[in-house]
Amino acid sequence: MKNQLHKSLFVFAIMAIVVTACAPQSAQPPNPAALPQPSTQSAAPNPTASTSNTSNNAPHVNVLDPTHLPLGDGKISSSPQRGYVFACQTQFNGRGASGAESWINSDGTWDSTKKPVVEGSVNWPQHSFNMTVNGDQRTFTTNDLPDHPTGVFPISLSDPAYQADRNPNSIKAQSITFSVPANPTVAAQPTCVGGEIGIMLSGVLIFSAFDAEGRDAPAHEVQDQCSGHPQEGGYYHYHDLSPCIKDNATGQSALLGYAFDGFGIYGPYDTNGKELTNADLDECHGITSQVEWNGKEVVMYHYVATREFPYVVGCFRGTPSVRALTVPSGGQGQQSGQQLGGQPQAGQNGQPPLAAINACASLSAGAACSFNAPNGQINGTCQIPLQLQQLICVPQGGAHGP
Repeated sequence: MKNQLHKSLFVFAIMAIVVTACAPQSAQPPNPAALPQPSTQSAAPNPTASTSNTSNNAPHVNVLDPTHLPLGDGKISSSPQRGYVFACQTQFNGRGASGAESWINSDGTWDSTKKPVVEGSVNWPQHSFNMTVNGDQRTFTTNDLPDHPTGVFPISLSDPAYQADRNPNSIKAQSITFSVPANPTVAAQPTCVGGEIGIMLSGVLIFSAFDAEGRDAPAHEVQDQCSGHPQEGGYYHYHDLSPCIKDNATGQSALLGYAFDGFGIYGPYDTNGKELTNADLDECHGITSQVEWNGKEVVMYHYVATREFPYVVGCFRGTPSVRALTVPSGGQGQQSGQQLGGQPQAGQNGQPPLAAINACASLSAGAACSFNAPNGQINGTCQIPLQLQQLICVPQGGAHGP
């Protein structure tokens, strides 16, 4: 009997131990230090941390092959066309580089990595550039000397670049003042471009994509390390984006200049850091997207400076207020900006009246034209006088003006 009682007590004890071991444990209060603490910040998104600003940290990604850039020779059109220049002139009588061009490929492309640059590093401490906004006008005053070094011009006989381009011109200080719309608007129809298209923030003018022979200027002409060189009037200028004008290191490119219709010229990268090409742009080489303008993020039309012809402006999407700033051959290099509109003016420093230039702004060579002068209406034909290399309305019976 005792043995059975001992066995029963033993079994009971064992079961009690097992039940106790398997019973659920009472919940312990959590350690406050081990739990995430509530945020003292609002859960609402930070208004300054927009998607576009975040993507501006994206590294730049190049798309174009610098050894096979499309050649722009012959890409001139009489109407807006993507990848072309809608030029006010269709005939070119000037002279360009005439040396050996080993960097021009046989497949209609050119190799920018093989093209020589003009030697030297000349600083211009007398550089002067000012931009002001007064009402609806943005006014520029510049002497056209850059804020960066240039090569040595005229090109020296000892410079290897001389074998390809014997540019005999010197860089000269100019006197330029002109205004463009401070708040540009897209016009009903694009306008053709002349030899000049705008100004960059370096204080230097930027010309169209063509050289004096109507060829792809960045491909054929030899420039210095900042993609600039002087023309015969001493005006230092670019034909494409200068690597010496500082752009954003990542993401969306910065505002780098202004076209003559007032719209901004931006670098080649979008908000995701991707290099833009003609396929991304319209017939005037521009696009409508979010950019920084007057210190604010806005969505607006603007031009894009790319590595692909026509490089900067293929046509004016707005209404240009300036047509010509440089002085033709023989000029002294001192010229105020020639504003479009207003009353016809007499030619200055070898330039024809502004009205004669405006009359052919949207026409081609050989077209009938007319403009108002102080002595009445003048009828003529759109032509390109040899000394001007620009389409103007030439009165019947001969060239007008000096």
